Amino acid sequence: MQENISINIQKVKIAVTIPRNSTQKLRDAICNAGAGIIGNYTYCSSSTKCLGTFIPNNNANPHIGKCNHLEFVEEDRLEVVCDIKNVKTVLKALRDTHPYEEPVIDIIPLLDESLFLSLIHI
Repeated sequence: MQENISINIQKVKIAVTIPRNSTQKLRDAICNAGAGIIGNYTYCSSSTKCLGTFIPNNNANPHIGKCNHLEFVEEDRLEVVCDIKNVKTVLKALRDTHPYEEPVIDIIPLLDESLFLSLIHI
């Protein structure tokens, strides 16, 4: 028997890469804008060290490096959860704070685990 499943997205994960020396400033900005709230906890985030690469073209105004040259930058991938109602404000804070001309921002819809618990038939 097939069940009808209704999915209502209430939260997303926002992930962005940023130069390591700018991570805390960005974390402050997006958490103060309403990201990183999980239950009774605020300022919830995670960061993972990574290596970013890019080549700015002649029309770019790079924060790091120079045009037409392959750059390698030690970055953090900063991740937070965010209620849908706060996404617009959080993204504005992120863009206003991030040093890059074109930050890579992932917005990933999150499913509530209760959806899966209701599918388990014991």
